[in-house]
Amino acid sequence: MTIAAVLLALMVSAWLLAVIEAWLSTGRLRPVAPLLAGLSHLGRESLLPRKPDRLFFETAPVLLLVVAVLGAAVLPLAPGLVIADLATGALFVNAALAYVLVALIMAGWGPNGAYAMVGGWRFLGQLIAYAMLIVMPITAVAMRAESLLNTAIVASQASLWNIVYQPLGFVLFFIAAMALAFRAPFDLPTAPGELAGGVDAEYTGMRLAVLRLARLVLVITLATATTVFYLGGWHGPLLPPWAWSLIKTLTVAVSMLLAGHYLPRIREADLLSWCWKLGIPLALLNILIVGLMILVVP
Repeated sequence: MTIAAVLLALMVSAWLLAVIEAWLSTGRLRPVAPLLAGLSHLGRESLLPRKPDRLFFETAPVLLLVVAVLGAAVLPLAPGLVIADLATGALFVNAALAYVLVALIMAGWGPNGAYAMVGGWRFLGQLIAYAMLIVMPITAVAMRAESLLNTAIVASQASLWNIVYQPLGFVLFFIAAMALAFRAPFDLPTAPGELAGGVDAEYTGMRLAVLRLARLVLVITLATATTVFYLGGWHGPLLPPWAWSLIKTLTVAVSMLLAGHYLPRIREADLLSWCWKLGIPLALLNILIVGLMILVVP
């Protein structure tokens, strides 16, 4: 029952996000548009590149979707509403989402096309940039909760959310989450104006539908992780806990979309430079500040 509820929440959230994304792009609010787009993809022929690596080409979209669902499996939406409440749940989120890189490298290599391959290798550079900015803010969150259990992390924010307790960590994690989801301005693997779609370029039909669904679910998973780690999870007045989780998750996801609409795409060299020269020192500073606050404030 719990598994079905979490999967249903993921699909509903992905559908709502797709509706909002289309509204931001076209200015028209059409709730049925994502369903019609999905059906149109299913009705189209799935074309194959001339000389693909068939195993990588077929596996990449499915792997990306599985990875996104696995990351969500350890994130609690309400008390008792979590598929697997692991003792190392916070680290499991990072470990599961590390395979986003594997999926995108496979999507880049599989079609045996220049644009797709460049997109896949671009994401490898992006991983080198953002990886530490995922782990180090999670470290500070776990320090305050004195646990890697995600339900314990939510419980530790009952009186004060982590976005207030460690705002620097929130900003760094939010930026890294956008880079992990390869949303604009960090959409280097797809870069429509440069790579004609990049890792998406050679996919059509059902394969493209799965790939686009996987990207939406990945954004929802990262938004849920942000909610659990920094926005108090299910805590909130009046409404039931699951409703607060949904509201906060969609708010974070829409914030990611809006940031992409108003910021220009960043160059890969600048992303690496800023993350390593500025991001990592700030993440270390955040850990130091949280450690001092834990020692000083009982």
